[in-house]
Amino acid sequence: QVRLVESGGGLVQAGGSLRLSCAASGGTFSRNAMGWFRQAPGKDREFVAGFSWSGGSTAYGDSVKGRFTFSRDNAKNMVYLQMNSLRLEDTAVYYCAAGPASSGTYYYWGQGTQVTVSS
Repeated sequence: QVRLVESGGGLVQAGGSLRLSCAASGGTFSRNAMGWFRQAPGKDREFVAGFSWSGGSTAYGDSVKGRFTFSRDNAKNMVYLQMNSLRLEDTAVYYCAAGPASSGTYYYWGQGTQVTVSS
């Protein structure tokens, strides 16, 4: 069982930056694909950044390309999401996700961290 705990969310003005962190425990971290998703009120959960099985590498959602950067530190069992040039529409609960690389899907989820971008 993999446990994921996100941190780093908060309130930020449009144009600002935040860095989200996700601490993973349980399982073998290096064998897991990792990613970030988000869900805004009234909207479906969407992929933000992380491993994409379809491409076989790190991918980004179209709305965050060039602004967000995904990274992972296998030595620390951590993943990060650096978010720059934040927009009002980036407001959402952000979730860290994990799944065995061989599984083809994410099925471990954190509790989420709220990111609110204000004007």
